[in-house]
Amino acid sequence: MKTKKISFPQESSLSGRRTFLKKSLIIGTGAGISTVYLTGCSKEAGEEVTPAEDLMREHGLLNRVLLIYDHIRKQLVEKGQFPNDALKESAGIIRSFIEDYHEKLEEDFLFPRFEEAGMLTDLVAVLKKQHDAGRNLTDQIIGMTEPGNAGNPEELQKLASLLDRFNYMYRPHEAREDTVLFPAIRDIIKGRYYLELGEQFEDKEHELFGEKGFEGMVEKVAGIEKRLGIYDLILFTPVV
Repeated sequence: MKTKKISFPQESSLSGRRTFLKKSLIIGTGAGISTVYLTGCSKEAGEEVTPAEDLMREHGLLNRVLLIYDHIRKQLVEKGQFPNDALKESAGIIRSFIEDYHEKLEEDFLFPRFEEAGMLTDLVAVLKKQHDAGRNLTDQIIGMTEPGNAGNPEELQKLASLLDRFNYMYRPHEAREDTVLFPAIRDIIKGRYYLELGEQFEDKEHELFGEKGFEGMVEKVAGIEKRLGIYDLILFTPVV
């Protein structure tokens, strides 16, 4: 899947679902009239998603696929078999939504900004390297779902190792972004440009994934979880 280069946000009018309007509220006082300016109000209150929140909830989707990978790896180790269709669909979501969309947002919008500001550059370098490693692992995982490519014990062991290596890298990867990189976005992208960034994220999301966008991807992941019998959250509750 070919992903277009995304340009940095420019000075343009804000519009769409994430539009924040600057409104004024007139309050009468005994001495006269005072004006209080409220920022961050919107046409559709409660629907706005900031850039950092957008990226973090996409990490939530990624983590649900990592749980699917955990489940499939366990089946490989314990039973010597795996649900091929579920793995192929899950790896396809990683490829299209995480690697070709989510990570491209980071690479086109965020990483260059941090590099230009000389901020968190060592972390950014590692994150970029891990993106490349993740894509390589996904290529191999998808390849193993093709007919006849994971039929003997040696190949099944290799697939289990690929899933384990992918999860081993991405859990600390996403945790470091959520706790260090994303909270620092506001330090390098200020005011209206931060809000415009969220608008561009949404535009790209719907361009690539249709009207449902993120919500549609969540539905797909939930469908895979239900087929595998790991959808109900109560299943992950330990007996204490």
